[in-house]
Amino acid sequence: MKELEKYQKKLQHYMDKSRYQHTLGVMYTSAALAMAYNYDIKKAMTAGVLHDCAKSMPHEKKFELCKKHHIEVSEIEQENPFLLHAKVGALIARKKYDIDDEEILHAITVHTTGEPAMSTLDMILFIADYIEPGRDKAANLTEIREMAFQNLEHTIEKILYDTLNYLNGKSGRIDPKTAETYEYYKNRRNLIV
Repeated sequence: MKELEKYQKKLQHYMDKSRYQHTLGVMYTSAALAMAYNYDIKKAMTAGVLHDCAKSMPHEKKFELCKKHHIEVSEIEQENPFLLHAKVGALIARKKYDIDDEEILHAITVHTTGEPAMSTLDMILFIADYIEPGRDKAANLTEIREMAFQNLEHTIEKILYDTLNYLNGKSGRIDPKTAETYEYYKNRRNLIV
């Protein structure tokens, strides 16, 4: 786990204290979920510790890196550049932290919006980011934290349902990928039931 310590030291220079605490929370929550679902703990912790490695980067720099590395920027990302931290984070994880595990890079890429048919690691990171101990603002957190250790897919659906309800109450557009992901998991549950 020496690499994880190395990543943590490096990240401390680029994050404010609260973002760094959140990052550690996601790393340890990812580990707990990995244990619950018999998944590779080190991979889950690596994705957790690096998921927000581009979060503190200025928006102009994110756009610059997307252009330089041919990363597609959607219309909604153009309007809400904070969403780009996931895609750019995967790039930074590869280039600056020498991560070459495609599963980890993919989990970082989709940790904000999700996507249909997520892998176990994608779901672990997405959920850990939402439920880590420092989070206290989201609706139904107690219920979602309990669900997270029972069924990953149902937890994803619940998080997205609550997220879409929250975003619908605010002005602004919703990333179509979030709505598409919610529909996918809702339909999967309906097929199983």
